[in-house]
Amino acid sequence: MNIWILVVDDNTSNLTMATRILSEEGFRVSCVKSGEAALKFLQFNKPDLILLDIHMPGMDGFETMAAIQADETTAGIPVIFLTADDDSDTETRGLQAGAMDFLKKPFVPDVLLLRVRHMVELNRLQADLAHEVEEKTLEVTAQNRKLERISLQIVKALSGAIDAKDTYTNGHSSRVAEYSREIAKRAGLSKEVQEDIYMMGLLHDVGKIGISDVIINKPSKLSEEEYNVIKNHPLLGEKILENITEFPKLVTGAKFHHERFDGSGYPDGLSGEEIPLEARIIAVADAYDAMSSRRSYRDVLPQAQVRAEIEKGKGTQFDPVLADIMLGMIDADTEYEMREK
Repeated sequence: MNIWILVVDDNTSNLTMATRILSEEGFRVSCVKSGEAALKFLQFNKPDLILLDIHMPGMDGFETMAAIQADETTAGIPVIFLTADDDSDTETRGLQAGAMDFLKKPFVPDVLLLRVRHMVELNRLQADLAHEVEEKTLEVTAQNRKLERISLQIVKALSGAIDAKDTYTNGHSSRVAEYSREIAKRAGLSKEVQEDIYMMGLLHDVGKIGISDVIINKPSKLSEEEYNVIKNHPLLGEKILENITEFPKLVTGAKFHHERFDGSGYPDGLSGEEIPLEARIIAVADAYDAMSSRRSYRDVLPQAQVRAEIEKGKGTQFDPVLADIMLGMIDADTEYEMREK
């Protein structure tokens, strides 16, 4: 395993423990004891991941993070903050500074390894997606069919990684994609548009890659600050997908699926037909799957309750025409097969 991790902590015992735990699993580990030393190290080295302590003499973790983010050569390196603090303000400030996750000290070995492996895998998948798209789009037109198959496999892999961030969902993105395609079909859209919407549905939550597991998997009610962090995921999704120039509309589902028909959604507060049709379709499918899937605090909702909520949202949350199509799909599903199994 060629994964290189930089650990920044002023406590020697913490550095020793982190080195032992990570080295035993095959990770390459470098350690420094201050923010200043970390920045000097990063002038000549580019690790795959940084574990950064918040409370250090001299430059603290927040100041060090700001310097890392300000340098284009290091801004892309994912950072996990290390802290003994147990308050949401610290976590919120860290996430807003650009950290991908938090780890509590003292370390629990299994938790440390799980978070590190997860972050490395997500980062690798994102890099692989960008690399594959860039590489394959340079090929001749005759290879386009092969490119489409490869791209779909990568998108499905990334979709699975997105869903894996949430302990309480399983297959959410693929179900949303399937429901969206069926709505598009029943709306009379072309086969090509149906397949485009399917791809958009698979990646509608791609921005959650940039949201901390701590927030996504929080079993209790989110604080206002945490909810505001979650609300950033459409814009994070836009940032991830906007450089895929061969499929510019891929951004549409990720950015606009939380807009509401009455204009009360986010991120742009669009209303009615200002919202792209594809996003209006994905919004209905996304809400349906959220209700017909398990959550930490409840089981799958009864079909009648799900139907009532879709009916209630016509013209406010949902495009009424598309909501009626979804209601027709629900009514045809007499055995309630459209749900998380």
